[in-house]
Amino acid sequence: MSVSTAAAAQSVCSPLPVLGRDVTVPLVTGGEVTYAALDYAASAPALQRVWDDVAAYAPYYGSVHRGAGYLSQLSTDLFENARRTVAEFLDCRADDQVVFTRSTTDSLNLLAAALPADCQVFVFETEHHASLLPWQDARVSYLDAPRTPQQAVRTLERALADRDPHGPALVCVTGASNVTGELWPVRELAAAAHAHGARIVLDAAQLAPHHPVSVQDLDVDWVAFSGHKLYAPFGSGVLAGRADWLRAAEPYLAGGGASRKVTRRADGGVDVEWHESAARHEAGSPNVIGAYAVASACKALTEAGFDTLVARERHLIDTVRAGLAEVPEVRVLSLFGDDAPRVGVISFVVDGWNSSHFAAALSAEYGIGVRDGLFCAHPLVRTLLGSDPQSQGECGAPEAAPGEKSLNAIRVSFGAGTPDEHVERFVKAVQELVRHGAKWQYRTEEGRCVPVV
Repeated sequence: MSVSTAAAAQSVCSPLPVLGRDVTVPLVTGGEVTYAALDYAASAPALQRVWDDVAAYAPYYGSVHRGAGYLSQLSTDLFENARRTVAEFLDCRADDQVVFTRSTTDSLNLLAAALPADCQVFVFETEHHASLLPWQDARVSYLDAPRTPQQAVRTLERALADRDPHGPALVCVTGASNVTGELWPVRELAAAAHAHGARIVLDAAQLAPHHPVSVQDLDVDWVAFSGHKLYAPFGSGVLAGRADWLRAAEPYLAGGGASRKVTRRADGGVDVEWHESAARHEAGSPNVIGAYAVASACKALTEAGFDTLVARERHLIDTVRAGLAEVPEVRVLSLFGDDAPRVGVISFVVDGWNSSHFAAALSAEYGIGVRDGLFCAHPLVRTLLGSDPQSQGECGAPEAAPGEKSLNAIRVSFGAGTPDEHVERFVKAVQELVRHGAKWQYRTEEGRCVPVV
């Protein structure tokens, strides 16, 4: 991005207001500083707009779908309108279903429970555990990490060509890596899947907050994402896509809301007629506030305009990458290379540093929150670090003391609510820590590196 383009991006789109933007945190070296939240890939702060919308609705809270009262009807309309808003945000097909879930993990487990008998699943080892692990009851083919987008397509095509062409098959792929931030060739992978009679589900947890996601343009069969990465509060998610497998499957949860009719049989048993709509997999009292928050976030991002949001994020990405490039000890992790398009997620290791120690120093001495570990994508991170992808590890930091080598990495991630100052402070902090070392002493406590107090 040129200087003029970066300046234009900044002037057109300021950071979107988010909760916590003025929170101050103490520094171990003394004083306080405004917290720099640079762990968006784990959970993005809620947009102020979303929080305000939820607060405005809260006094009108009522039961959903079954109440005759005014507030119940209002809440029902709110819930179903949220479903329509999400469908518009994802550019769903007319006959697609939008099912509200708890998270991306919940969405993909729901889809896994709805797979037809003898379905074969194809998934790259590069996936987050949310999309790597739900398929344990199916026949799963785990594909090696590709090193180019073109290799990803070729690898999938070869795997699909070797399968039974008459049985059902599903491909699961991420839209943007939660480790490297790199964009995957979703449209091309969808075309390969459909050419071989397979369907495809897109894990858009890291893509939807940063780029527009069109079910029709990408030609995917399902999309899954989480509200807490889309600037909404915790506890809500979405599975959107084709209805036939969902209608044919037993309800994900059995209970009220999923059932249309329940009768006693003469033998004393119970017969159940289940809904065929999205309600089939939404048993129990739904998370109305969560659904409304997701819909509010969808509206806020759409109204802000993804073109300007993407342009500004590219400026932030360029700032971070340029700053890290000035530190020879830093190695940025990548599958597809430096020129690959990406979202605001960058992972790296620092020569001579334990990653947990480095992240702890960023927090304690600079008020910067990043993530260290394997990011719930163990096979991918271990492949990128050149270690055994089959070796064991934990999502958090391993039991390595400051100064010892650790098989984990540091991840910085940002988005629509990130001020320039936060990424500039991060770059300066990395450069200072590498050149001059930490100012404080640290120790390992319960698997985490913490300052000595």
